[in-house]
Amino acid sequence: MTFFDAVRSALLAGFGVQEKVAEFINDLVKKGELSESQGAKLVREWTDKADKSTEHLSKGLSDIISKTMEKMAIPAKDDIEKLNRKIQALSARVKKLEGIKEEGPEEE
Repeated sequence: MTFFDAVRSALLAGFGVQEKVAEFINDLVKKGELSESQGAKLVREWTDKADKSTEHLSKGLSDIISKTMEKMAIPAKDDIEKLNRKIQALSARVKKLEGIKEEGPEEE
């Protein structure tokens, strides 16, 4: 199992847990152990916490991936785009200089 497969499985498991928690709270409401407003509040609180945990996990993964790419010296998309812009600018300058040289006075 790859790292990404493990992360995917964890996220999917998290979604399953969220569904089970909602079902559990709904069962408590049906049994009369919680009021509908209490149940709704619990679901909302739990969902908010799960969302924050997911955001935290996502940020952590992004940080890990970025650090790994830095250590492996893999250029980021922005780095490649900057290099492409520089290459295009230099190519345009070379073409311009070649055009000037061809149009200038010929040597005898």
